Amino acid sequence: MTREAPYLAVAGVLRARILAGEWEVGGRLPSRARFAEEFGVGRNVLQRAMDRLISEGLLEGRAGSGTYVRVPPERLRLIRSRHRERRGVCRPDPRERGRADAWDAHSQVRVPAPEAIAERLAVGPGELCVTTYYEFLAEGHPVQLSESWEPMAITGGTPIVLPETGPLAGKGVVERMRSIGVVVETVAEVPRPARATPAQANLLGIGVGDLVLRIERTLYDTDGRPVETADMVIPDARREVVYEFGVDRP
Repeated sequence: MTREAPYLAVAGVLRARILAGEWEVGGRLPSRARFAEEFGVGRNVLQRAMDRLISEGLLEGRAGSGTYVRVPPERLRLIRSRHRERRGVCRPDPRERGRADAWDAHSQVRVPAPEAIAERLAVGPGELCVTTYYEFLAEGHPVQLSESWEPMAITGGTPIVLPETGPLAGKGVVERMRSIGVVVETVAEVPRPARATPAQANLLGIGVGDLVLRIERTLYDTDGRPVETADMVIPDARREVVYEFGVDRP
């Protein structure tokens, strides 16, 4: 039987004690030297155990001060609504608490569509697309990632080929497509729970494997043709997603 690494055993005991409330949220833990003596391990083992709990979001280290029980960040609200999604805008709603106040976007052209994206766009694998990557910040903290794909067969050679540049920069898929005679009629979203990949964790400032919500959004024109698809990645610890739809009155 494989023996558990000493640092994992120490991390497990400390994790249980933290979750049991032995130290209050925001409170300072005893020194690492004291813990090393208590557990009968070297400081390197204790350091790895602490680093593990920091990566899990249970602790935070403060330079020159010590290690503290981390205060959980407030879960902010992300609103999904029929009106909003029909505009095909990736940016968070202005009614949201802690809404995104800054974002970064960059596009690449002539990117071959991977098989999964091609299937969602109803095109052949390798069909050339424009893909745009978004990173959204709220109060200086990353809260959402988005990756959008548009077939160049639709937008290639038009003024709207790049979503964040040109005459309709940042106006959203619906308005941009309308400008070239494509009318978006339907929006479909598929929310799926997932775990953060290393790249996503690095961008969002969360742990690898942390819970995220991945929303697959696809916009269709009046002929049922997909004109854009996007993957939105939202860290569960920082956002609660609310779906808001109006009711038709009699």
